[in-house]
Amino acid sequence: MERRKLSIQLEGTQLDLVEGDITELEVDAIVNAANEDLQLGTGVAGAIREAGGPSIQKECDSIGHTPVGTAVITNGGNLKARHVIHAVGPQMGEGDEDRKLQSAIRACLAVADRHGLKSIALPAISTGAFGFPLDRCARILLTEVYRYLQGGTKLEKVVVCLKGDDTFEIFKRELRRGFR
Repeated sequence: MERRKLSIQLEGTQLDLVEGDITELEVDAIVNAANEDLQLGTGVAGAIREAGGPSIQKECDSIGHTPVGTAVITNGGNLKARHVIHAVGPQMGEGDEDRKLQSAIRACLAVADRHGLKSIALPAISTGAFGFPLDRCARILLTEVYRYLQGGTKLEKVVVCLKGDDTFEIFKRELRRGFR
């Protein structure tokens, strides 16, 4: 199936917006929009559980917990990606959501760097069951990626993988507006 895709270069790193299934991407790590208890439930997490098999949840169980705004790494199980980075974004209504989402995005990128990964794919963290507005997520996610890449990184490719044409269009519009 033909995916919608938009690519730009940022500070020597390729940034791709793609519409599609994150579990199908061939990158070093995909990001799971996780909950604090690292239970692979619905949405992106459910898709990762289905495609990746039980070893990912087993490793999450051994880690146990990670707070909002942080990220941890596990194996990729049967996925094309070697690793899954589990980032805990905020739930709308808990307070200070923008800062918590910024922190979760930075944590994903830092974990990838610490593990020497060259490519990572992120979904629209917190926009599913956690109810974070898509337009705000797009602005925050793209700005945090841009800021992180300015600080120097080993990452060669960052993919923002989006589900559905409407979501892709919101992120594309935000990318064209520039970073702020």
